[in-house]
Amino acid sequence: MPNDGIRAVGTTMPIAREPLLQWQDDAAPPPQPREAGDGQPPLDAGSFLWLPATGFAYLTFSSGMALHRCWPDRGDATFVGSAYADFLLLFWCLRRYERAEPGSSLREWLKLAVWLLTSALTLLFSYKVAAVTAVVWVMGLATTCGGFLAFFCFQKTT
Repeated sequence: MPNDGIRAVGTTMPIAREPLLQWQDDAAPPPQPREAGDGQPPLDAGSFLWLPATGFAYLTFSSGMALHRCWPDRGDATFVGSAYADFLLLFWCLRRYERAEPGSSLREWLKLAVWLLTSALTLLFSYKVAAVTAVVWVMGLATTCGGFLAFFCFQKTT
């Protein structure tokens, strides 16, 4: 009879006799930044990363094009400008959050700022799409509340 993941009531599953993962008593040291003299450019916190720069350039270009297309309408221009400013602040806060010392008060404040900025973006885009359906508002509010619960109420214990 093939084993399809179903077992009869009262039967026991076999137990592994040795651990599946080998744990080391001493943890591996964190990777060190490369030195400038070993033939490769140094890779540290101050190095220039092309992927984020390309994403930022695309965000700027597409926001500029959207602003150009909707220029006579002040409401749409305000929407594009505020979404662009929100994204810039969000990326800046995320970058600072990644570099902040774990457990510091700055990291907690940045976590709050990230949640507020993502909630603002969610509600901003929900407002723009709300003319289509009201379900978008419910989904946006549920996402905002779920993000608050995940960030601030359910802390990971280590």
